[in-house]
Amino acid sequence: MLNADALSQLRQLKTDIKDNKVVFPGTVKATNGRFGFVALDEGRDVFLPPEEMQKVLPGDRITVTEQEVEKGKTQGVVDELLESRLTTFVGRYLVKGKGHFVVPETPGINRWIFIPPKARMNAQPDDYIYCEIHKHPIRDGKGQARILKVIGKAGEPGIERALTLATFDLTDDWPEPVQAQAEQLGEPDIAARETDREDRTDQPYVTIDSPGTQDMDDALLAEPNATGWKLSIAIADPTAMIASGSAAEQEAFQRATAIYFPGEPLPMLPDGISTRLCSLMPEVKRLALVCDLQVNNDGSLGDYSFHQAVIQSQGKLSYDLVANLIEGREDDDIKALPDAVANSLDQLHQVATALRKWRNEHALLAGDRPEFRLRLDENRRIRQIEPSVQNEAHRLVEECMVAANRCAADFLSGQAGGLFIQHPGLRDDRVDNIRTLLENHAPHLAAVDANSAEGFRQLMRETEALDAEVPVKAIISRQLARAELGFEAAPHQGMGLAAYTTFTSPLRKFSDFYVHRLIKAALWDHAMQALTRDQLEQLQQAQIRARQAANSLEAWLKSDFAKTLGDDAMTGVISRTVPAGFFVRLDSNGLEGFVSCKDLDGKYSFDPVTLRLIHNKNGRIFQLEQAVTVRLAGVDEERRQINFSLVEAEEIPVPEQAVGNG
Repeated sequence: MLNADALSQLRQLKTDIKDNKVVFPGTVKATNGRFGFVALDEGRDVFLPPEEMQKVLPGDRITVTEQEVEKGKTQGVVDELLESRLTTFVGRYLVKGKGHFVVPETPGINRWIFIPPKARMNAQPDDYIYCEIHKHPIRDGKGQARILKVIGKAGEPGIERALTLATFDLTDDWPEPVQAQAEQLGEPDIAARETDREDRTDQPYVTIDSPGTQDMDDALLAEPNATGWKLSIAIADPTAMIASGSAAEQEAFQRATAIYFPGEPLPMLPDGISTRLCSLMPEVKRLALVCDLQVNNDGSLGDYSFHQAVIQSQGKLSYDLVANLIEGREDDDIKALPDAVANSLDQLHQVATALRKWRNEHALLAGDRPEFRLRLDENRRIRQIEPSVQNEAHRLVEECMVAANRCAADFLSGQAGGLFIQHPGLRDDRVDNIRTLLENHAPHLAAVDANSAEGFRQLMRETEALDAEVPVKAIISRQLARAELGFEAAPHQGMGLAAYTTFTSPLRKFSDFYVHRLIKAALWDHAMQALTRDQLEQLQQAQIRARQAANSLEAWLKSDFAKTLGDDAMTGVISRTVPAGFFVRLDSNGLEGFVSCKDLDGKYSFDPVTLRLIHNKNGRIFQLEQAVTVRLAGVDEERRQINFSLVEAEEIPVPEQAVGNG
C-alpha cells in the first residue's frame, strides 16, 4: 500500500504531466470512412484513427494531442470535448437482437447509436426517426440517443419532405405566440394604418404572377412622360403589420426565407399575414411601400422616391396573358382588361425593353438557362418534369424589380446603416488558374483586371461568344464566389452593378423585409432593431440551410423519378467536371447524373485550369458544355445521386425511317 507521501507524489506527477502536455484545439471533420480529421485552429489537419473517431461527432470542438505512430507520421488522440454542435439528427430505427439503435442519415456519422428503453417512443423497425444525442461518446466511444419524433416509413406519401424538414431542423408548425399574433391581425388593422399614407387606390396597378401564387409581393404601373416613363413599383408592406421585435418578426428572422419545396412550400410568415393581409390581391385595399422612379428613353434611371401608400390592384394577371398581350394577340381575357390597365401594360413593356437594353450595354445579364417544373402526383412524388418557359412577361417583371432594387441600394448607400448583396466575382483561390486560362485561350483578355467592376464586366461580355477550343465563359462561371450579405455598399460583380440590394420580396425573404425597415427608419423615423454582425452571419447561415434543404429534397425526388427513365439513350451536356468524373444535365428534363471515370476505358487526368478530363494515352477530352449521350446506370440511394453511363456513337440505334434515305 502506498503511503501518504507516495500518493502525494503520484498526484503531483499526474498534474505535471497534464500541465506539460501539448494540446491543440480544433474541429472534427468526418469522412465517408470510419476515420476522420481534426482541423486545428492553427491551420493544419490531424488524422483521427477509427478508435478515436468513435469518441467524437462531426463538428465537435475538441482538443487533441499528437502521437507519433511511425517516423514522420502522427495521429491525434482525443483529449477533451469543448463543444458539441451536433445535437439533433435523423436516422432509421434498427433492432438487432436485444439492441435498439438509430442508423444516422447524417453524413459523417458512420456508426449505430444505442437508444435506451425509456427513449424509444414506441418506434418500429425501419421507421425514420428524429433524435437528439442523449449521451456523448467522448468518454468510452459509446454514445446514446433519445427519440424526439417518429417521422414515418419509407414509401409513405410525403415522407421525403418530412424527413428533409427534420434533417435541417425545419418545421411546418408556428410557435404559439406567432400564431396568436397572426390571428389577432385583421382588416381593421389595415384601415387603421391607412390614414398617414398616400391614397393610390384609383391608379391601375396590376400584379403579374403565376396563377397559383397567393403571396403576391409586387404590383406595377407605368406611364409615359417627356423624357421616358414614370415607373411605379408597389411592394407589399408586412413591416406595417408586424411590430419590430415581435414574435412574428423573430420567427421570420430564424427562417430567413420561404423555401419552395416541390408541391408544398415552407413559408417565412404565417398564411394569415402573408396571403390574407399583406398579399397585393386584386380589388382590395392593401398597404404598400412604393418606389417611383424615372426611367429615361435610353433605359438609364433618373430620380426616384419612396412612398408609403394604399393601393388596390386592378387585376392578378398571369405571365401568359401579359405575354400574349405583348405579342399582339387578342383573346377574351385581353379584351376584358380595362383600358387604363392595357395602356399601362403596353408602357411597362416599353420600359422593360429600355431597361434591359441599358443593362445589356452597361451591366451584365444572366444567361437564359433552361428551367423545369416538377409536377407531383397524389403521393407527392414526381409525376412529370416539364420545361418552364421564360417569356416576355417574366422579363418585364424582372427588369422592374431590378430597377427598384437598384434604387433601394443607391438610397441605402447614402445612409449610416444598410444591407447589401455583395458579389466579389472570382474566387480568390482560382484567380491564378483563370489568369493561366486566359493566357492560353484568350490572350487579349489576360491583362484585364477581373477584380475591378469594369474588368469583370469586360471579361464576362467578351467571353460570351469567344471562339476558343475550351468554353472560357463556362469555365470562369464555374469558379465564381458566392454572393453574400453585408452592411457596406460594395459591387455586385455578377450583375455588373456598383451596389445592389433587394426589397421586392418582403413576404418571402427576411433580408428584403429588413431593408423595408431600413428605408422607413431613414425616411420616416420608424423604430427598428438593427442587426448585429453575429445576427447577419446567422441570417446567412439560415439562408444556406434553406437552400441546402430545397436542393436535398429535389435530389431525393429526382433520383426516385430517374428510376423510370428505362434504358433509352438520352442527350445532354456536361454541366460540371471533377477529378472522379463529370455530371451531365439532360436536355429533355434537366436531370443531372454522374458519369464516373471508373466506367470509362483507360485513365483520365483532371486539368484544374480548363476543368477538362483528358485521357492519359489517346487524348480524349471531356469538358464543360460538351454534348454527350448517356443512359441510366442506376441510382446511389445513400447519396441520392443519379448515375449515368456514356453511350458511344456506334451504340446509338439509327431510327428505322432514316435507314435507306441516304
